[in-house]
Amino acid sequence: MVQLIGVDFEVFGRVQGVFFRKYTQKHGNELGLKGWCMNTDKGTVIGRLEGEKNKIEEMKNWLRYTGSPQSAIDKAEFRNEKEISKISFNNFEIKK
Repeated sequence: MVQLIGVDFEVFGRVQGVFFRKYTQKHGNELGLKGWCMNTDKGTVIGRLEGEKNKIEEMKNWLRYTGSPQSAIDKAEFRNEKEISKISFNNFEIKK
């Protein structure tokens, strides 16, 4: 049986004005993940990921080391990771 995980994230560095959210949404969709991401007032990008554990791990690495082509990631933090019984989002959206 597939293990579903939910986790919150925050990415620090040059992640605003570099299409970071758009690329995050695209990569999340490619991995079949659901959730959301948005810019914060302090210059970070926060969001929520839900999906298969191995896909979440892949996305975490992407958020840590890859990001959008013009971004410069200092660090990515992950919080509240836990197993979930079902996905609570219909898609991966960018919140304003």
